[in-house]
Order: sequence, then C-alpha cells, then structure tokens
Amino acid sequence: MALPKLNVPKYKLKLPSDGRNVTYRPFLVKEEKLLLLATETGEQEEIIGAIKNIITECTDIASVDKLATFDIEYLFLQIRTKSVGENVDVSVTCPDDGETEVEVSIPLDEIKVVKTRGHKKELKLDDEIAVTMGYPNLESFVESNFGEDTNQIDQIFEMAAGCIETIADTNQIYECKDLPKSEILEFLDQLSSKQFGELQKFFETMPKLLHKVQVTNPNTGVESEIVLEGLASFFA
Repeated sequence: MALPKLNVPKYKLKLPSDGRNVTYRPFLVKEEKLLLLATETGEQEEIIGAIKNIITECTDIASVDKLATFDIEYLFLQIRTKSVGENVDVSVTCPDDGETEVEVSIPLDEIKVVKTRGHKKELKLDDEIAVTMGYPNLESFVESNFGEDTNQIDQIFEMAAGCIETIADTNQIYECKDLPKSEILEFLDQLSSKQFGELQKFFETMPKLLHKVQVTNPNTGVESEIVLEGLASFFA
C-alpha cells in the first residue's frame, strides 16, 4: 500500500520586472537539501543548479535563465518565506564603531524590490550611438551574492558586456546576442569615462531587493539605520 502524499499549498505573486503573475509553492526537503549542500561547497555551478532547480520546480515559470536578477531574488525569497518561516535572523555590524555585531529579526514579507526613479534601459551615449540594456542573469546573480570578491571594475565590464542587448547607430541596430563577447568588450573599451558612467548608473539604479533596519549599539547606545541589499543579506 502506497503512503499518502501531502498536499502542498500554492501561492501567487507578481514579478517586479513586468507584473507577470506567477504561481509558486514552498520548497520541499529534497530541494532544500540540494541548496544546503551547494552553499556548503561554495561551488558556483552547484549553487546555480540548486537555485535554478528550486525556482523551476516550485513555480510555473518556463525559463529561469531569462529572469532579471531582482526577479530571481524576490522569487527565491518568497519561496523561502513560505518554506521555512516568516522571519529571518541576521547579524549586522553597527556602523558607529564598525565592529559590534547585533542580531536583528526581519519579517521577510516586508522586504520589497525597490525601483529607483529615473532608471531606464535605453542609454544614449552620444548624438549617434545608443545602447539598450538587459538585466543580469542567473549566473551573475549567484556570482554577486555568493561568489568571491573580484575587481569591481572588471566585474562591471563583464556584467555590462553580458547585459547589453542592442547597440544602435544612425545606420543600424546591432543585436549583441549575435556578436562575440570580445567584440562587445572592445566596444566598451572605447567609451569615455562619462559614457561608461552611464552604464554604471544603470546597474546602480536598477531595481533591487532592499530593506532598512534600525539598530542600537549595546556598547555605545548609538542608534543607526542599516540598509540591507541583495538576497545574500537575508540568506540564513
């Protein structure tokens, strides 16, 4: 006689990027085990595989690879909230002395994707050339949340090269998916500091998972506001 199967509840949410409705469920123990094993090894390939597997199995999204970074963060956080609890305890460092650590409990349903006013995907570099940007993909998401620290400039160059969707001049629109990455990096090398600053601004202002907490340093009595950004800040 087969053992009974448990009913798994389903929920709905809207993706921050385009408002698309998504149905999702909590992750199961077998899926959580894969994630825990992957994060313990620290291997990016395994972490990518585990996160992709959880979002694929727990939602009705057809292609996880096409999701914006902040969609992945928001989705994963919502799945985690319904799976293991409504709150997460994190350790933060008090900014007034830069060393005292304080535990804070954060209600996960209060963490939102924040959109910056004026953020845009189409960037005009000069009177003749404009680029259309896309958002970082799953691999970029894992590298920024769980990867080792790398040179920030190199990271922005690599990310920019992977996120430019089109480059347009007065005669033609070039689809970057059809171009070798080396050619796109060469294009970026030709930009002025001001033009490259426009690309940096795109990444700095793109929607992000963000939450502000108030903490009081038990040693100094100083109260401070701390801004937590990105899924790694809430990963416990």
